Amino acid sequence: MIRLGLRLTLSGGREAGARLAVIAAAVALGVGLLLSILAAINATATQNSRNAWLNTGSGTSASSPSEAKADTDPLWWLLRADRFDGRIIGRVDVAATGPDSPVPPGLSRLPGPGEFYASPALSKLLHATPAAELADRYPGHEVGTVGKAALPGPDSLLIVVGHSPDQLAQQHDATQVTSITTVTPSSCNGTNCTVRTGIDSSGIKLILSVAGTALIFPVLILIGTATRLAAARREQRFAAMRLVGATPGQISMLATVESTVAAVVGTILGFGLFALFRTQLAAVNLTRTPYFADDITLRTGDILLVAVAVPVGAAIAARISLRRVQVSPLGVTRRVTPRPPRVYRVIPLAAGIAELSYIIGRVPRSTNGQIWAFVPGILLVLTGLVIAGPWLTMAGARVLARHTSRPALLVAGRRLADDPKAGFRAVSGLVLALCVTSAAVGIIGSLNAERGIPKGSPAVADALVAGYVHGVSPSSGESTGGVPPLSQAALDDLNSVPGVNGVLTIHTNPLGTTDPGYRDPQGSETPPVAGLASCAELAKMPAYSACAAGAEAVSVSENYGTFGTYDWERWPTAWPAAAISDQRLARLPVREIVVATDGSTPTIERARTILVNTYPGQEVPSTVREDHAERGAELAGYQQLANVVILVSFPIAGCSLAVSVAGGLRDRKRPFSLLRLTGTQLGVLRRVVLLESAVPLLVVAVVAIGMGFLAAQLFVQAQFSYSIRAPGIQYYAIVFAGLVASLGVIASTMPLLRRITGPETARNE
Repeated sequence: MIRLGLRLTLSGGREAGARLAVIAAAVALGVGLLLSILAAINATATQNSRNAWLNTGSGTSASSPSEAKADTDPLWWLLRADRFDGRIIGRVDVAATGPDSPVPPGLSRLPGPGEFYASPALSKLLHATPAAELADRYPGHEVGTVGKAALPGPDSLLIVVGHSPDQLAQQHDATQVTSITTVTPSSCNGTNCTVRTGIDSSGIKLILSVAGTALIFPVLILIGTATRLAAARREQRFAAMRLVGATPGQISMLATVESTVAAVVGTILGFGLFALFRTQLAAVNLTRTPYFADDITLRTGDILLVAVAVPVGAAIAARISLRRVQVSPLGVTRRVTPRPPRVYRVIPLAAGIAELSYIIGRVPRSTNGQIWAFVPGILLVLTGLVIAGPWLTMAGARVLARHTSRPALLVAGRRLADDPKAGFRAVSGLVLALCVTSAAVGIIGSLNAERGIPKGSPAVADALVAGYVHGVSPSSGESTGGVPPLSQAALDDLNSVPGVNGVLTIHTNPLGTTDPGYRDPQGSETPPVAGLASCAELAKMPAYSACAAGAEAVSVSENYGTFGTYDWERWPTAWPAAAISDQRLARLPVREIVVATDGSTPTIERARTILVNTYPGQEVPSTVREDHAERGAELAGYQQLANVVILVSFPIAGCSLAVSVAGGLRDRKRPFSLLRLTGTQLGVLRRVVLLESAVPLLVVAVVAIGMGFLAAQLFVQAQFSYSIRAPGIQYYAIVFAGLVASLGVIASTMPLLRRITGPETARNE
């Protein structure tokens, strides 16, 4: 039977060849997507392992390969985040106390005072940028490049600067270490180690699992649709074999061979697609930096899982799809109206919403716990839409047939009411694409609204902010830390930079006045102490620059440098006066410096370099835009994945629709031919075909869009305690374009209707 199955599959004519090609293509796409997701997870883990050394000195224990030896000389260590043109530069300042001090990976030796190692990408940047904008921040000269073993990605910007022990010993955050950390950030559980650089155990796995689920579902729909091409003719052929003596097992073997051949071919092509686009996959930026191409790898278990599971799944699907033939060969020839779907089909959809609702306030802390919490709910919602779709289609079709007298509407409505499963099957992929798109837009829109910079404030976004506060006293609420006031020379240097519009120094507060922007609804916390600022300097700031009438100095919010972009609704329109003279204010330590700029890269970088050199060892200044970008770095990865999901799911759904409509026309070519012989016009039949797909698409699309936004609301409320926002015009444009394209796909199959409904088709075979 296997040889016969292979012969029928490979020599069954154009119809069998087309079915084999479509199924293989669908399987190849699904396998390629699945392999890409698995490879991205593996690449993230590899990338994280190269991030481990940057967490040295953060309280993370070293693993056994790098455990400290008894005679190891301590190494002074200071890790900071420098910036250039919106990109983060990892800066590590080191000072060896002896010949046996530990050496970080990627370096042949430790740099001495006046020396530094730079990553290849940073080395190019240093040579291509004026020294006043970047190189002047790093004392000494370059003695080598940082090797790949220490670089998360090919465009990583890293520098290791050498100092003398006495120099680093004076820095506030410098620490002595006796080993280089090898514990990967992803293995941290938040209790036995601290992650400063890299990806902790939450985020990437969760979002890749959710995105993978959303991507695989449309592919499964396409595979199922392609499997049913010419289903009626195959069932009749198999039923005829049963009538001449073939057993159910033999029929199952024939169907299994056909599906397995397509699945094996598709799996091989899927591995080929993965190999073809592997380099492009490496360029995807999910973790702030692309992957190295050789990091995009598959483990042996991944390869075996995909290579075995896909053909086995196809064989199982084939046995299920021909269950009618296995019951009785005569059951195929008896065409009766199937039982209408019942309302209980909405139960899985309701269960998915209930599961996502239950998670609110109960989100597990571990990544695996979050995956098991969210993915089943999302699967239930997507599966529930597919299960409930026929019932929703039947309800809409009955309303259509009851309230119309036009022939096309009557025929389409009656057929959809009689067999809503077949009607919904054609549009199920598009329905899922609309649900996935709505959920993605809802989630990303919510995160953008909560974490983004308010629109219309470019001057605020381009302000350069340097914070010199090291903490807050829990008893008094007063900030700790601070630096001496800017020297007149440094202030003149800043003001002389073209594009600098003003410099504001916010001083510590000996008066003890409280933050005027602070609000505590419960009244249970100690209000933080305000900063003090000169009204003359404040007037040059791009926002919140008004002082109380007649004031020379005012109390401002402790985090004035954010310009209220995180809690703008709490800030006053004018800052209250502070009883302090300008002379005394100028002598007080500085807690924050804000430089208003025109937003040009040379202006920002020259001002940043001046502040870095004025206060060495302190945190590097950043613009408001950069601060938001850093806090929203995870959001950028989510946005990119959402775009991929949207861009991939709609074309796949369109292919499913085209295959389903064309297959349905071929299965019903004899009934349509008989209708034409009885006088039905071809235009009426075309409208029938269009309505049979448009009605379920529009009816179920409304529910799918609603379920997508509801699932998004439950997800962001549980994971982030946010609420979704109304979508913008771009979302409506995507939905409208998707629906129009769907109708265009249906219309593209209309020429086929004329060719397959000629008089010769009506004769009995």
